Amino acid sequence: MKILQDFELLFQQELHKLYDNDEIKAIFLVVIAEKLGLNTANYQLSKKDPVDDKNSAEILSILRDLKKHKPIQYILNKADFYGEVFQVNESVLIPRQETEELVDLIIKNHKFSQNLNIIDIGTGSGCIPITLSKHLTNARVTTIDISKEAIKTAQENANILKTAVQFINADIFEWEYIFSNQHYHIIVSNPPYITPGEKKYMNENVLAYEPELALFIEESTPLIFYDVISSFALKHLAPDGDLYFEINQYLGAEMKDLMIKKGFEQVKLIKDINGADRIIHAKKAW
Repeated sequence: MKILQDFELLFQQELHKLYDNDEIKAIFLVVIAEKLGLNTANYQLSKKDPVDDKNSAEILSILRDLKKHKPIQYILNKADFYGEVFQVNESVLIPRQETEELVDLIIKNHKFSQNLNIIDIGTGSGCIPITLSKHLTNARVTTIDISKEAIKTAQENANILKTAVQFINADIFEWEYIFSNQHYHIIVSNPPYITPGEKKYMNENVLAYEPELALFIEESTPLIFYDVISSFALKHLAPDGDLYFEINQYLGAEMKDLMIKKGFEQVKLIKDINGADRIIHAKKAW
C-alpha cells in the first residue's frame, strides 16, 4: 500500500513535462483536499500515512486525466471564484483571475449603490452575474448566453449559491428582438476575444477542453462582439450608466478608440495584476 508522499512524487514524475513544480504541488494539494479532506498543514503531518485502495484508485484516475491535459477544474467539476466555489464543465470557461479583477472593480465602484439593474452578456459559468448579485445590495441581475448548456450550468450555480439571477438563452446579435425599453445601470461582458493567431501561445489544456465558442473570434473581426455590445449599451444604458468589458490585452488601444468613436465618455483602459491591458470602463455621453 502506498503512502501519501508516494503520490506526490508520482505527480511530479508524471506531470513534469506539462507543469512546473509549483503548479504540480498546487494541483496535488487540490486533489488530496478533495479526495482526502486534507489541507496543506494536515498534509505535512500525514505524508507517511497509507492511502487505501479506493482513494488510491481515484487519485490515480485523476492523474491519468491530468496527463491528457485535462484541467483539474474540469476533472473535479469545480472552480474557485471570488471566494465561492462554482460548478464547471466543458460547456463553460474556467473562471480566471482577470475576471475576478473585473468583478472586483464593479463591486468597489458600486458598493454604496442599491437597486441596480445589471445585465451580463456571455453567462458562462455564471461567475460574473452571480457574484454581482451576491455583493451588490438588491441588485436585479440578468444574464444572456447563446449556449443552452452554459445557461444550465449557470442556473445550477445560482441555485447552489442562493442568488436570484434572470437567465436568457439567446444570441446577442439578435438583441433588438429580445429587448425593447429595458435600461440598465451596469452592462458588463467578457466576450470571446482570442484570435486564432494567439493559439500557438496557449496551453494544450485550454485548447483541448475549453469551449471554442467562448474563447475565439475571427482574426479579421476581433472587436465584433465589443462593437455589437457597445451599440446595445448606447440604447440600453440608463443615464450615467456604466459599461465594463474584459478585453484582449493586445487590443487595448483599439478598444479604447472604438469606445470613443462610439460616443462613450470617461473611457478608461485598466491594467490587470500582471500589467496587461485587461478592462475597459466607460460611460455613455449624454
